[in-house]
Amino acid sequence: MVAWSAMTQRIARARHFASLLHRLIGQPLFRDRARTSVTILAVALGVATVVAIDLAGEASAGSFRSSMETLQGSASYEIRQVGGIPEGLYGELARLPEPLRFSARVEGYGMVPGTGERVPVFGVDLLGDPMLRGWGGIDGADLSTLTGSRAVWVSPALEAGPGDRIDLIFNDHAETLDVQGVLQDTHFQGASLGRMVLADIALAQRLLDRTGRLDRIYVQAPEGGDPNWAELLRPHLPPSAELSEAGIQSRQNRKMLSAFRWNVRVLSYIALLVGAFLVYNAVAVSVVRRRPQIGIVRALGASQRMVRWGFLVEGGLLGICGAALGLPLGQLFAFAAVEAMGQTVEALYVSSAPGAVEIRPWTVALSVITGVGVALASAWRPAHEAAAVRPTEAMARARRDYLARASSRKWAGVALGLAGLAVALCFVPAWERIPLAGYAAALALIAAAALLTPQVSASGLRAAERLFALPFGVAGTLGARGLTASLARTAVIVAALCTATAMMVSVGVMVGSFRETVSLWMDRQLQADLYLRPEGPSAPDQSPTMSEEIALRVEQSPEVAAVDRFRVHAIEYGGLPARLGLGDVRVHGRRAGIRFLEGPRPETIWDRLTSGDSVIVSEPFSNKHDVHAGDTIALPLGPDGVRFQVEGVYYDYSGEQGYLIGDRSNLLRYLPDRRLSSLSVYLREGSDAEVARASIVRALSGSNVQVTRNRDLRERALVVFDRTFAITYALEAIAVIVAILGMAGALIILVIDRRADLGVLRVLGASQSQVRRLVLAQAGMLGLISTATGCVLGGGLSLILIKVINKQSFGWTIQFHWPIAFLLAALAAIWAASFVAGVYPARMAAALNPVGVLHEE
Repeated sequence: MVAWSAMTQRIARARHFASLLHRLIGQPLFRDRARTSVTILAVALGVATVVAIDLAGEASAGSFRSSMETLQGSASYEIRQVGGIPEGLYGELARLPEPLRFSARVEGYGMVPGTGERVPVFGVDLLGDPMLRGWGGIDGADLSTLTGSRAVWVSPALEAGPGDRIDLIFNDHAETLDVQGVLQDTHFQGASLGRMVLADIALAQRLLDRTGRLDRIYVQAPEGGDPNWAELLRPHLPPSAELSEAGIQSRQNRKMLSAFRWNVRVLSYIALLVGAFLVYNAVAVSVVRRRPQIGIVRALGASQRMVRWGFLVEGGLLGICGAALGLPLGQLFAFAAVEAMGQTVEALYVSSAPGAVEIRPWTVALSVITGVGVALASAWRPAHEAAAVRPTEAMARARRDYLARASSRKWAGVALGLAGLAVALCFVPAWERIPLAGYAAALALIAAAALLTPQVSASGLRAAERLFALPFGVAGTLGARGLTASLARTAVIVAALCTATAMMVSVGVMVGSFRETVSLWMDRQLQADLYLRPEGPSAPDQSPTMSEEIALRVEQSPEVAAVDRFRVHAIEYGGLPARLGLGDVRVHGRRAGIRFLEGPRPETIWDRLTSGDSVIVSEPFSNKHDVHAGDTIALPLGPDGVRFQVEGVYYDYSGEQGYLIGDRSNLLRYLPDRRLSSLSVYLREGSDAEVARASIVRALSGSNVQVTRNRDLRERALVVFDRTFAITYALEAIAVIVAILGMAGALIILVIDRRADLGVLRVLGASQSQVRRLVLAQAGMLGLISTATGCVLGGGLSLILIKVINKQSFGWTIQFHWPIAFLLAALAAIWAASFVAGVYPARMAAALNPVGVLHEE
């Protein structure tokens, strides 16, 4: 009986709570459709941005590993060596009296003529590779087919079949290949192969100019047992060869990409943060508008807990609706973002073709967690205030605004403390190359600015009252005073738009500073008149090569004064990818304008590079590995490895991986491959660059080599740079759009909440036009105050981005630069958008029936 009574009471409480939700929360949400829709859309845009970046990041960064990891099969170890493994080692290992199986690989890329698309090409031992057994199509082929001079197998994604021919460019030559069969995904443990070409090792070596060399050897060890196979294999390998777990290179690439993806992910959270301000504002206004109803239900016996949960449910409903709309919207955004992110990944990190954009269970969970989580967190404070309302205070509508003004000094002290914390966090080093303290410093600075917003808004409105009185007349004065009277709501919307504006300014300053720094660096670094490189596909982890004969033919041109030969090798140092460059120091040192930030005089550095085992390292390499001028580093070159003296650290913005550069004549002792990655051509004084270019193109007729003028190379580099950072501008634009939507919603709420005041103005003789101008003046004031404070906050955030986050993530020193034209255009657009956001609320205010409004009140 007691249990039945308790259950009956619980059911009654649930019914009362449901009734409370319906009357106090549900009905107002449906009645104020404009406010509800704007808030849901703002949350949806924030969720969509986070989901889009997650989906696009997976698609753009995931494809580089698919083919390589699939072809490694069940291998336990892999063997690699800078400059390639001598193919004789493969036979020696295969003859070892151990139960190990070995698979040789040659890896590279071909380029589709016309489109420039990169296609991975893999060379395997079609006859003896144990990992190929059971593969359909290859297993049944005869010897003549397997070893045909141009026979290849392709993945289904290339849309070619047996008997077809495909044309690809490899390094400095074009080839036509005969398709013998199509590889099916089922032969690779069900993994998707993407676009790829499979050839016999001998053909792949010829196509990729790797004669006598292998890129890696996979080792498949038997399962179980105690032997440490790595220790048993090591004595049979050259000292400079690297033996590691299979798939280590893909893991290194993912590790290298983590800082980039963290930076983009954090930028995507800005739109969500702005949306959080708007949810806070929406629920806070609901509390203010329903204070009489809250007082009544409290007087009738509703507990503080019921009231608190009621408003938390409102925030949760906004978050659920925003998440439900944000998930499909995020997928649409991802389709647009994946190409931009893929270009960034390929320009800075690793060869990659964007993969498929797929929604997985984690994606759904991410949208729900971000949408609902942010909404509930934002609604907690106003819900707590609603629960604290006493019935006797229910009619004190202005109390919250009074408390906002009265407590502003207290919060100003907290804001100063947060600003000091932000400064302190800037000196905390990164964790695993992820600048977590830098992110925390930016968040602390944003929080400090948000806490200062009431004081800043009050001061700004006093100034705006005089400023807007001239163009808007008395409507401007009344508009400023109306916003001051609603300071609590005004401060929240100013904080939202200020945050979005600040991020736009800070990212604009960071990208503008970086672009200006790169432009100045290219002016000094690129001193040659012409630059030559193979037509083949190029990426940070792939450098196509050309024959040294091309350099000899270029040198015979009468217009040429000097040629700087350069070769790039992909290496590994400290567990991360890097690049080793071999240059003609006697030419490069005298003519190129390299700037050093560590080391002796440049002339001394160049002399030391030509006289012994010495290198210079780029600033990103120095910062990643804590390597400085005067240090000695060991590189796995030649048969036994070599120790090099670091002579200097130089400024470099050509790649994020980091460079080591040594004299070509010295390093050819350890890396005897004389093929070249690029040529820098210096013309004789008075020679015409275009005439010289045409002469060189004729001399190289039949070779797939690009000949580019200095000016064209710089322009292309800046185009790639702008494409690389397009995603950041898109993210900030979304944050500003969310904030503008929030301003429109706030003005709608302001109109609804102060409709009695507007009704009194109409009764006292104000025209519809004057009421319309009043609301537009308020929109302009909010936009002006937000952009002004956003500029100040953005300046501080830009310093954190440039001096802390960028430095810790990528290792580049960026010279601070104000992109005035961009900032003026962006801020003017934001201010203009704030007026546009006020058009609908202004029309709504002008259309109010003053008699009906006053009768309702």
